[in-house]
Amino acid sequence: MLNRKQKHILLKFFSMFSVVRGYNILIVIIAQYLTSIYILAHDKPLKEVVSDLNLFMLVLASSATIAGGYIINNFYDSEKDLINRPIKSRLDKLVSQTTKLSFYFVLNFMAVVMASYVSFHAVVFFSAYIFGIWLYSHKLKKLPFIGNLTSAVLTITPFFAIFLYYKNFETVIFVHAVFLFLMISMRELTKDLENIKGDIAQNYVTIPVAYGEKVSKVMLTVLAILTLVPTYLLLFKFQVGHMDIFFYLSIFLLGVFLILLWKSNAKIHYLILHNILKFIILAGVFSILLIDVNVILNRI
Repeated sequence: MLNRKQKHILLKFFSMFSVVRGYNILIVIIAQYLTSIYILAHDKPLKEVVSDLNLFMLVLASSATIAGGYIINNFYDSEKDLINRPIKSRLDKLVSQTTKLSFYFVLNFMAVVMASYVSFHAVVFFSAYIFGIWLYSHKLKKLPFIGNLTSAVLTITPFFAIFLYYKNFETVIFVHAVFLFLMISMRELTKDLENIKGDIAQNYVTIPVAYGEKVSKVMLTVLAILTLVPTYLLLFKFQVGHMDIFFYLSIFLLGVFLILLWKSNAKIHYLILHNILKFIILAGVFSILLIDVNVILNRI
């Protein structure tokens, strides 16, 4: 049995894990390595990619920066989250704002130090990334369109760091990036619909607040249709192996998404839609393994 002090420490740990969304960071780490192995460095031996210390440092720097980003976002959104996510907000408040901010600065310092192991350009890249996250959390996220666009760009930035490291400029990589960007943009707009009550209370001028739910639904429909362009290219113009299963599944799920979208009018409905998009993005990460199911055996 745990004593009171041990329980207190455990609760603090889970609170900080909730603030930095450790599960999301784990997914990003997996996604960065899978992207490196199967897409960006597909011509290199598996052992060389996995044991690359520079890649490891870039992944760690990305993780530290993202964790710091979640902390500063939580700091600025604390009042809004009391309305939109009351249960999570209560857990997050078990750690003081002072402790969170201290951890934020430590994480960002660690990210720059780890980036410095790779190159000066990596230091500049992550310094700009850290500043971009702060600017988004402090100012840009309250602006319609700009906030959504910035959020989507910041979400895919860790993959851009790996892209620059390998300097692989194959067209298929850009097509994958466009698909991911559109999916993340849809997720951000759906999240705005889900959180509209808290946004109004805290004067966040998001797209649903500024233009209404109907306009937001039209925009989501357009974005869903646009995803068909990179999906078509990846299915019929490039070799994606058995990952085509994922793209056919995503078409089906986006069809379900659109049907439910136009029937939605409550927070719970938008939460379901948000989870559909999160599932597509998560499934997309692990479906990278399907590009070449023999890669582990052939490249050891």
